Amino acid sequence: MTNYPFAIHYEATSRTFHLQNDNLSYIMMVDDYGKLLQLYFGKPIQHRENFSHLFNFTTHAMSASILEYDSSYSYENVKQEFPDFGATDLRSAAVKIRQENGATVTDFRYQSHRIFAGKEKLAGLPASYVKNPEEAWTLEIQLLDALTNVTATLSYTLFAPTFGGIIARSVKLSNNGNENLQVERLLSLSLDLPDKNYEWVQLAGAWAREREIEERPLAHGSQAIYSLRGHSSPHHNPFAALKRPTADETQGEVIATTFVYSGNFLLQAEVNSIDMTRLQLGIHPEGFSWQLLPGTSFQAPEALLVYTDKGLNQMSATFHKLLQKRVARGQWRDQARPILLNNWEATYFDFTEEKLLAIAQTAKEVGVELFVLDDGWFGQRTSDRAGLGDWTPNQDRLPNGIAGLSQKIADTGLKFGLWFEPEMVNKDSQLYRQHPDWIIHTPHRQQSQYRNQYVLNFAREEVVDNIYQQMAQILREAKIDYVKWDMNRSISEAFDSSRPASQQGEIYHRYILGVYALYERLTSEFPQILFESCASGGGRFDAGMLYYAPQAWTSDNSDAICRLKIQYGTSLVYPVSAMGAHVSITPNHQVGRMTPLSTRAAVALFGTFGYELDLNQLTSEEIAQVKEQIAFMKEHRDLLQFGRFYRLRSPFATVAGGFGDGNDTAWMVVAPDQRKAIVGFFQILNKVDEPFNWVKLAGLAPDKHYTLTTGPTGETITYTGDELMAIGIDTRKDSTTTFGAPETRSDFSSRLWVLEAE
Repeated sequence: MTNYPFAIHYEATSRTFHLQNDNLSYIMMVDDYGKLLQLYFGKPIQHRENFSHLFNFTTHAMSASILEYDSSYSYENVKQEFPDFGATDLRSAAVKIRQENGATVTDFRYQSHRIFAGKEKLAGLPASYVKNPEEAWTLEIQLLDALTNVTATLSYTLFAPTFGGIIARSVKLSNNGNENLQVERLLSLSLDLPDKNYEWVQLAGAWAREREIEERPLAHGSQAIYSLRGHSSPHHNPFAALKRPTADETQGEVIATTFVYSGNFLLQAEVNSIDMTRLQLGIHPEGFSWQLLPGTSFQAPEALLVYTDKGLNQMSATFHKLLQKRVARGQWRDQARPILLNNWEATYFDFTEEKLLAIAQTAKEVGVELFVLDDGWFGQRTSDRAGLGDWTPNQDRLPNGIAGLSQKIADTGLKFGLWFEPEMVNKDSQLYRQHPDWIIHTPHRQQSQYRNQYVLNFAREEVVDNIYQQMAQILREAKIDYVKWDMNRSISEAFDSSRPASQQGEIYHRYILGVYALYERLTSEFPQILFESCASGGGRFDAGMLYYAPQAWTSDNSDAICRLKIQYGTSLVYPVSAMGAHVSITPNHQVGRMTPLSTRAAVALFGTFGYELDLNQLTSEEIAQVKEQIAFMKEHRDLLQFGRFYRLRSPFATVAGGFGDGNDTAWMVVAPDQRKAIVGFFQILNKVDEPFNWVKLAGLAPDKHYTLTTGPTGETITYTGDELMAIGIDTRKDSTTTFGAPETRSDFSSRLWVLEAE
């Protein structure tokens, strides 16, 4: 196997750039007119001094040429890195800037570049990072639009081969001229590919059914996912993959991208008349503009771009490693997460201090480590009609305040966590009565609400500062180890009363910058606190949030069978350590399904794990199961949360390279040294006289011998790794543990197998 250098090459004579490691090659060229062109992105190839032979173009009817009296050269049929708006490339542009006279045509051409080891931070934005310069090389290419004297700095960071085939990309515009300009479109990534022979894979859904896998072939025209809700949304996650039709989980070419950003986005693939594909990702241009005054700059968020020829599992492993190790930060990044109990579905708003302490005491007895108090502890919050914005304890419910309650929880031996929804306000609150102008609304228009709440204008620094002061005081006074940060509605009637008309297009972006600023202040001041993000479940589950909170509430839907699709789809991009997963009561509060306690736990174990129920309402047999589940998680949680994750059988049947008919789901995690693995197998409906059902495993060492202990008798079976991967495991055999459930197959049943190498 060829060992390719980990390097960014520049050849001055041919004016070519080559980003190269063992996983990919990315090659660009500056043409004779100064335009930056894309030559190749894919499997690694050897470096050479000149790649100009890879450049080709053809003349087509109705293509505008840049050459007078010569129709042979049009940018419409050329692969570009930073396509301008309104010139000879009439496809979707990466940039659009409006001058004072209304003109929007630009012509960005190469000026200079620099190559350096490591990676620089993006001011005010989440982004991937390095711990030492040897982990990455960065190329910055500066382009200039001579008429406006605006420079565009294109940044490409190539990570070391140990992180997989991944490049981080971003763009910054700087106004060095004299005009007041308006940026109306600036996409962080634009990649031109030479053909359309791909299938588009996306994660779609809605509240309580987030990140379902959908796929379809590319076709002429544009197909896109997006959000205009002010957050990344449960409807379309900011991720898409282009996979070859023959690619599946274990083999084949995949190109994929995700956004390190939590606001409005556009992710689209455009196929032109000669089958070239343009993949683009960035802030959604609709509703966006940015006033770019002389001497100022605008930094676009970061996009992550992945290439692999080893299928969707390798794509996911690449995303998982970078997001887990070089996007998530802080002391909790690499720590196994505490097993928690959240009181929300146990009590909703109906609680007292005594009731909470009773639940916490039982939680301690079964092995829970963290008790979380959810909504209803503050202001006049006895329902969803009042209190948001007033982050002071409700002493009618909690006579000793949060400080007193947290101390009592600590006295039981548990850590304590607290719920906030800092971006929202009820009109029935002291904050709104004092500052009615702080909500996002358009003058003289309807003020829409959801759940009786309104969105605070986090585009205003004084609003963010007020919420910071309230939250920080609580966090300083009480013994708080965990914060659940919720956000339960989208932005409507967007308008910023603190800014002039020329800046109204900035509100969505400034809002999310305000969210990031508050997160940064709190995580910096309280580094010991584990933050979990939430947005009515998975409504803001994105890489931008992981920069501040290393885990997110995956979905408000805690039904184990629904969670098979939700967690399976989420795993395309996000690691297990990022997925908040809880065992809740039955009948399930979202879908009314009765699911065995053992299956609810088996699904939730492949996440950060916890409970969302009143343990005091369980039977003694169920309590015994819970103790067994918690003991199992404590024994194996490093592997479950940080092992290499493999999808084996898809609940979406054959969608996106899956195997099976959708009735069974299987996945597994493997330790870095391949000496231990845990397999989860889940059956939706039982079958009569079913055929043989073997699930092939993945990621094991072919020459190792793995021991499996099955059933209550403790029988052991030894397999070789290659046997398990080539033939598989018989799903009819008893599992390592069923958490005290009957050893019978039934609807909604599960099996867990623990494999350990001799």
